[in-house]
Amino acid sequence: MRAIEISEHGGPDVLTPVDLDTPTPGPGEILVRTTAIGVNYVDTYFREGIYPRDLPFIPGNEGAGLVEAVGEGTPDLVVGDRVAWCQVPGSYAQYVVAPVEELVAVPDGVPDHVAASMLLQGLTAHYLISDTHRATGGDTVLITAGAGGVGQLLIQMAVARGFRVIATTSTEAKAQLCRELGAHQVLLYPEATPERVRELSEGGVSVVFDGVGRDTFDTSLASLARRGSLVLFGAASGAVPPVDPQRLNAAGSVFLTRPKLSDFIATTEEYRERAAEVLDALVDGSLKLSVGATFALSDAAEAHRALHARRTTGSITLDPTR
Repeated sequence: MRAIEISEHGGPDVLTPVDLDTPTPGPGEILVRTTAIGVNYVDTYFREGIYPRDLPFIPGNEGAGLVEAVGEGTPDLVVGDRVAWCQVPGSYAQYVVAPVEELVAVPDGVPDHVAASMLLQGLTAHYLISDTHRATGGDTVLITAGAGGVGQLLIQMAVARGFRVIATTSTEAKAQLCRELGAHQVLLYPEATPERVRELSEGGVSVVFDGVGRDTFDTSLASLARRGSLVLFGAASGAVPPVDPQRLNAAGSVFLTRPKLSDFIATTEEYRERAAEVLDALVDGSLKLSVGATFALSDAAEAHRALHARRTTGSITLDPTR
C-alpha cells in the first residue's frame, strides 16, 4: 500500500511517500480501505516533534473509508460498511487498521471527503460550544480564524445557540464566508483590536474561542468581559508563552482553559453520541462543512505547506487514490 512516512522531525519535506505491506486486523480491529484522509493542524505538531512519537511513523489520525476486513470480536461492522474516525494513528495511508470502538458509521448523505474531515473538527466545535464556558443565549462571543474548519462550525453552532458572533479572519473573501455562515460582525486581523471588539460587544465578550494562539492571545484576553472565559483550543501561530495568573485577575476575574478533544470523548458512548449529533446535523443541512482543498496522498507535503500559509478555507483532505 501507499503511505506517507516520517523518519525525522522537521518541515513539510519530511513527509515521504513510501510503499508498505498492507496491515492485517487483529481481534477487535477493522481493516479499512481509505477513501479520504483528513489533514489537521495537530498533524504538524507530530511532524515537527512538538508532540512526541517514536520514529519512523505514518502521520495522521483522521479519515473515512470502506471496511475491507474484520477481526474477531467485531460484530457491529461488515465488509463494505462506510466508516470514519479521528483518533487512529497512521491515517496517511491507503489502508488503516483501527480498533472497532474508534469507528463511527457514516450515513449515505455525507460525502467521503466531508466524512474524512468532519469528526475531529466537528467534535472539537461541539465540545467547545457545549462544555467549556458559561456564556448563555444572547451573549456575544469571539471566534478567531472564523473561516477555518473548526471556526466555520463554531460560527454555525454558536448562532444556533443564540449567541451573537464576532469572527476574525485574514481576508475579505474569508470574511464574506463567515458572514454567510451567520457571523454578525467580522473583523480582519489588523482591525481586530481589543478596543474594537469591546466596542462591538458593548464592553467585552463573554467567551473567546481562540485556536490561533500566540498571535491572538493578548487580544483575546483583553477582549473579555468581566468573568468571561478564554478557551484556548489551538496554537496555529505558535504556543502561548507562560501566563502569570495575575493577568486573569487584572482582566476582570476571567477564566482561562486549554482543553483537548480526548478529554471530552473519554468513553465510546460519549464519542459516538457527539459524532451522531454532528452527522445528523450534516445530513439535515443545519450544519455545513466545506472542504477547501483536496491534495493527492503523495502531495501531503504541499497540503501541510498550504495549512501553514493559511491558503485554504474550511478543511483539507488527501485523496489516497493519487
